[in-house]
Amino acid sequence: MDQKLVERIKNNPKYQELITKRSSFAIKLAVFMLVVYYSFILTIAFNKEVFANTIGDSIITIAIPIGATIIVLAFITTVIYVIRANGEFEDLEMSIKNDVKDIL
Repeated sequence: MDQKLVERIKNNPKYQELITKRSSFAIKLAVFMLVVYYSFILTIAFNKEVFANTIGDSIITIAIPIGATIIVLAFITTVIYVIRANGEFEDLEMSIKNDVKDIL
C-alpha cells in the first residue's frame, strides 16, 4: 500500500471517528459480557447456595437456565456488534474510501 494513501487515511477525521467509535463500542460490549460471565462464575465460587435451588420439583437447578441465558446473551451481543458494524461503521468506511478515491 502506498505510504501517501496510508497517511491520508490516518489523517482523515472520519477515520479517527471510525476507530474511536468502533473501539469504544467493542470495549463496552466486551466489558458487559465479562461482568455478566464473571458475576456468574464468582457467584458459583463464593455463594453456591444461590444457584443450588431447584426449579419446582425437578432436579434442574436455576444455574442451568442462567448459564444458558449467558450463552444466548453472548450471541445477542455478537449480533448487536455485527448489525452496527454493517451499518454505521461500514458507512464511515465507505465515506473514507470515497475521500481517498483519487489516490486509488
